[in-house]
Amino acid sequence: MQPAPNQAQDKVNATPKQESITGVVERLTFYSEESGYTVARLQRSGARDLTTITGNFATIQPGQTLQLWGFWSEHPQYGAQFKVVNYKETKPATLTGIEKYLGSGLIKGVGPVTAKRIVAHFGLETLDIIEHHIDRLSEVNGIAKKRIAIIKKAWETQKAIKEVMVFLQTHGVSTTYAVKIYKQYADKAIAIVTTNPYQLATDIYGIGFLTADKIARNLGVPSDSEFRYRAGLTHVLSEAAEDGHCYLPQSELITGAIALLKCESHEPSHNVIAQIIKNMSLADELIREQSADKTLLCYNPAFFNTEQNLALVIGQRLVQRVNSDIERVRTWLTRFTQSRKVELSEQQQEAVEIAAYSRVTVLTGGPGTGKTFVTRTIVELWKAMGKSIALAAPTGRAAQRLTEMTGLEAKTVHRLLEFDPRNMGFKRDMSNPLPQKAIIVDEASMLDLFLAYSLIKAVPEDGQILFVGDIDQLPSVGPGSVLADLIKSDRIPVVRLTQVFRQAQSSAIIRSAHQINRGQYPNIEPISNTPTADCLWHGGGHQPEHGVQVISELVSDFIPNLGFNPVTDVQVLSPMSRGLVGTRNLNKVLQQLINPPSPEKIEITRGETIFRTGDRIIQLTNDYEREVFNGDVGFINAIDTEEQEVIVQYAEREVTYDYADLNEIALAWSVTIHKSQGSEYPVVILPMYTQHYMMLSRNLLYTGLTRAKKLAIIIGSQKAIGMAVRSVNQKQRYTQLQQRLAQVGLQM
Repeated sequence: MQPAPNQAQDKVNATPKQESITGVVERLTFYSEESGYTVARLQRSGARDLTTITGNFATIQPGQTLQLWGFWSEHPQYGAQFKVVNYKETKPATLTGIEKYLGSGLIKGVGPVTAKRIVAHFGLETLDIIEHHIDRLSEVNGIAKKRIAIIKKAWETQKAIKEVMVFLQTHGVSTTYAVKIYKQYADKAIAIVTTNPYQLATDIYGIGFLTADKIARNLGVPSDSEFRYRAGLTHVLSEAAEDGHCYLPQSELITGAIALLKCESHEPSHNVIAQIIKNMSLADELIREQSADKTLLCYNPAFFNTEQNLALVIGQRLVQRVNSDIERVRTWLTRFTQSRKVELSEQQQEAVEIAAYSRVTVLTGGPGTGKTFVTRTIVELWKAMGKSIALAAPTGRAAQRLTEMTGLEAKTVHRLLEFDPRNMGFKRDMSNPLPQKAIIVDEASMLDLFLAYSLIKAVPEDGQILFVGDIDQLPSVGPGSVLADLIKSDRIPVVRLTQVFRQAQSSAIIRSAHQINRGQYPNIEPISNTPTADCLWHGGGHQPEHGVQVISELVSDFIPNLGFNPVTDVQVLSPMSRGLVGTRNLNKVLQQLINPPSPEKIEITRGETIFRTGDRIIQLTNDYEREVFNGDVGFINAIDTEEQEVIVQYAEREVTYDYADLNEIALAWSVTIHKSQGSEYPVVILPMYTQHYMMLSRNLLYTGLTRAKKLAIIIGSQKAIGMAVRSVNQKQRYTQLQQRLAQVGLQM
């Protein structure tokens, strides 16, 4: 690239001279959705080579014509670059520029093919036609009235979005959420943000208190505003919920709020925050409750009411006995086991008998203890008793596995309860209970507070429910420890299966899982070209760099040589997302290995992520309108650059995402162990390194290992594995469900 004429002089000057250049954006080398920081290549008029530009942009697309103000600098590796201080977009002046601008994905309904046809017809008048005479697009072959309406709406939206984006960028909002803000508020976006910037944290997925607070500060909201304090306290409670807590002790809430709200010029006092909490309590913006030891507990009202009502409904169910002839049940069990030439252990027989006559039952136990067989037996018993049965699990994969296990259709809990996106709630509840009288919920350790309550209140009053789950796995991603609280309450009939059966003992995965659960270092076979066990260990060195290399070799050579398909069979599970052996980096590495780019694959870039047809992806949040939920995994079937949509195939159906909603999904060649709950995979690779020391725990390693059906490979350092095995001092979640269940028992 030729340096600017006065670039050499700029190097000498202490303050570089600001200049102006104009050109067409040829391509984006790097773009951060969070900050808007961009490295791009610009084609300047009359220049032979492309110019590298760097800076922060609200929006930038290939094909845009920009006038830039800034200064030249010399990068030691990449050479001359133009650092942008300010810029404005101008209409592209050439046919090529217009075509690239229209086809860049900026306007929904216009992709590269349509853009080429429009520009071929209208030439340099194209943008004026779209702006003032858009109906004339019907003159272009293949553009019908319906497409023109889409393009018109997208063009008008894009103009409005640009106004909103400039405003938001001025006040510190990242470009990631501009479209979402506009979709949420439309033309009222600027007015709402100006009036109440903290509303963004409530209404927009992904925007938190810190962003809203930054906007508020830029708009002049004072640091000691009670409005700010209330928003901060709500945020601290929300953050606690992200960690699984249903409430916070008031002392912890105050400490967290002071840490959040203090700034260079101001630090709230303990007494002021305590008074704000009292004011919020009087206004029902939060609920305070005194515990048995006189500690003040602070709840978000929705959490308090849900926890209290869940305990109450379970208590109401428990007092109603099921009419059951236990001797008849035992006679049936004898015939059933004899006809199938199987035997039930004492624990298993107890589980079946209790499920026969209890309104609420918990069945728990580790791998190889026979939970599956007991569940199947209970299904057969209920069928013999003439009961209508519903089967459910928190995730699609777990529901699919439950179907395979029992031979009956199983649904996700959300689908069982018939979520209604129009009313943002479940159709099945107390006033419209489930028609089935006997419900089994597998992977019950994944049930959070809200899903558990939605489920239990939809069970008919004369119905029964069986919770099946492994209490030693990680707790739910959402708030609460429902399964653990049910067990510890001593109010629910619980059967814990502990006997590992002979057939299961032949699996090294199961043996190792139970060793880990007992706090023992697992006895795992070192990896070799001729493995004899289904659980292997590869040293992988102590450095994460070596771990990345090992994972690449396993996926490329070792695992395919054993007959497994990396696309469908292999899942890399990491303790966390950050770091070289975290999911973010591993997804880039694995994507290149398993689903590399090719001419027939369409791809788009969002931030630092490339989405490509054929990629495995995971849903990151509950999307009730599309009926896809946190943890659902699918594959990208198609990317439509004209409609700006990504089509994902999940187990049951296709789901379409607008480009603006792609922050709801992520690559899933590697996922966190937390996200893997409820799923099983033929092959699991578990990187365990000390750089993840904050996350390493016994139940994390146990959960990851037990996701493997046929082969598990642990790589990394023995020290990290030892740290995980020894770590049982996990911080307990703040929940009062156990205590409430006990209180309900005393009242009834």
